[in-house]
Amino acid sequence: MNKSRWHLKPLAAAFAFAGLIGMSLSQQAVASIDTGDDSLELSGFIENATYFRDSVGLTKFRNTLQLEGTKILGSLGAFDEFSINGTFRATYDGVYDLNSNEFGDDAGGSILLESLVDFGAGNLVPNGGGIPLGTITPAGLVNDGLIVLGEHLHDADGGVTFAVPVRPCDKDSRGCLGGYMDDDLDDLRYSDFNDRWDFIRELYINATIDMDSGTTFNLQIGKKQEVWGRTDLFRVLDILNPVDYSRQNIYDELEDIRIPLWMATAEWQFGANDILDDMNVQFVWIFDKFRPNKLGQSGTPYQILDAGSLFRGLSNCWDNGCTVSNFAGGNVTTNFGPGVLGIRDVHLPDWSLDNGQFGVKFEGVYSDIGFSLNAFYTRSQLPSLRGAGGPGGFATDNPFTGGGLAGLPPEDAFGPEPQIFPYIIAFDIHFPRVVLVGGSLDYYADPLKTAFRAEVAWTKGEEFANTLKPRLFSESEVVRWVIGADHNFFIRGINKNKAFLASFQTFGQHILDHDRENGPLGEVGIPDRENNYISTLLLKGWWFQDRVSPQIIQAYDWGANAYVISPSVDWLISDSWRLQVAANLKFGDGARKFSDCRACNPFSPFTATPLHDNAVQLPSPPFPDPTFAADAGDIGLGGFEPLGRFQSGPIGMAQKEDEIQVTLRYRF
Repeated sequence: MNKSRWHLKPLAAAFAFAGLIGMSLSQQAVASIDTGDDSLELSGFIENATYFRDSVGLTKFRNTLQLEGTKILGSLGAFDEFSINGTFRATYDGVYDLNSNEFGDDAGGSILLESLVDFGAGNLVPNGGGIPLGTITPAGLVNDGLIVLGEHLHDADGGVTFAVPVRPCDKDSRGCLGGYMDDDLDDLRYSDFNDRWDFIRELYINATIDMDSGTTFNLQIGKKQEVWGRTDLFRVLDILNPVDYSRQNIYDELEDIRIPLWMATAEWQFGANDILDDMNVQFVWIFDKFRPNKLGQSGTPYQILDAGSLFRGLSNCWDNGCTVSNFAGGNVTTNFGPGVLGIRDVHLPDWSLDNGQFGVKFEGVYSDIGFSLNAFYTRSQLPSLRGAGGPGGFATDNPFTGGGLAGLPPEDAFGPEPQIFPYIIAFDIHFPRVVLVGGSLDYYADPLKTAFRAEVAWTKGEEFANTLKPRLFSESEVVRWVIGADHNFFIRGINKNKAFLASFQTFGQHILDHDRENGPLGEVGIPDRENNYISTLLLKGWWFQDRVSPQIIQAYDWGANAYVISPSVDWLISDSWRLQVAANLKFGDGARKFSDCRACNPFSPFTATPLHDNAVQLPSPPFPDPTFAADAGDIGLGGFEPLGRFQSGPIGMAQKEDEIQVTLRYRF
């Protein structure tokens, strides 16, 4: 793996940064750093976040040093005001050293996979112990440093599973996806020090011109976060920056988990006119190399939808071969050689002007209503798995035969070379182009003492898993929306001097080209629901001159019947010291099942079943039970893996991640 010098000495860089801050702290007052220069403002904090998870132990021991600064240069050239703004962050997460048996160099072990057909030693077989269909490479037979896909979420229940390597990629390279999910131990421990220089949270120039017409022009160029949304947690319009879900899934503050990008923004603030009380127009050009959301990697404490484990396990299958439980015939654990199943490659767009991202936003205020109209030409920050089996796909090996099949006409016979087979569980990862158009509004209803807000967005170009299609994906337009309300109210018997805050939101998603139907053995098609809704409720209060603030955050996924509640207490001990103690508890149905396409019949006639259309029995079946030549297609045989995660959603897939969380911060 190619690593920049930031990868080679992240610890030295982190401690050098810490030393600079320590020198400043030793000489300056607590609240902020007094530089002796009125044009220079410096502040920052030191923080420790320690999280514990039931049955796992330590899941986070993250230590953070952050320095924030602004240098005001006054007028410069044509600009009336000119400043340089920067935020720099260094983190070290000690969980990979302190709990290495779960996360780190010693994670994983040997595994057993379920087989509904007893091979004579019971219904559990070791990795590499299935019936052979192709030769697994030696790396694929190593039964160490592994977990079973989904083992922490559900018991074996007749579905497909396979081995997932979980050690850092410098310790175990199996299944590591180059340039996407290939973090070594230092990348995981010191996540801000990488090839993209993520220790720079912000570094941009801010320049303003006050025009004679009353219009103000503002230009910002550099690495930054650009916030478009009006709502919390749910990103409907606020999608300019990708998000690092590996820090704590969906529960961290967006300000901490947005991934800054190099961009330029130009904004004209026109002020009031005959119709609007205020108006401005902003153009955004993201010229940074494309970055997707960071979903977490196999072997890390946090992975949204457990995607990191799924991707690494599939990549290992393609590279080295793998053992898949209950695959052949729907019940026989099977060994596949390399180049048959799994993830072959990741297509991250190269940097070019053509691969840039562009947005425009019009904002206005009319009476008591603020609104915006937004458009953004971007790429999907979530990966799309495009299957091999169709036009635009790629060839895979046939594990059943290396040559023609006797009894079939030549045009139907398999040749000795890899071919394109429909419905094959083999993929490349892509990030398709997406166009977003949307808007937002907010309104304060004084009689109700309530602020209302809403966002809606329509996108074109997103792709979804779809077992009804030969390439196992399809494109759909999507509408997303969120409505929210904030209301302050008194409970005099609890606190007669300070109001409580209640904040409610509901997020909705509608897939316009949703494609799902009932097959002979279950539902087939797109596992995501056509309509899905998640609601949140925040209750927050203040005591002791606002220094103690308890709150409860709740979220409920209606379709997945998954619920999370997070009570916490925030104590501002002094102007510098802050302590937060929280719990994060999940309830609900947990893992769900959906078709896994093991019965999609890609290698007809060997993988056909009597339930496929136009089935014709062959005289020499390769297995004891009769096999049939038939049209390929999904008949709905399924289990928890791999597509059930889209039925469970991010809350349902985190059902086993109850935690106690303690965060201590010192701000200077």
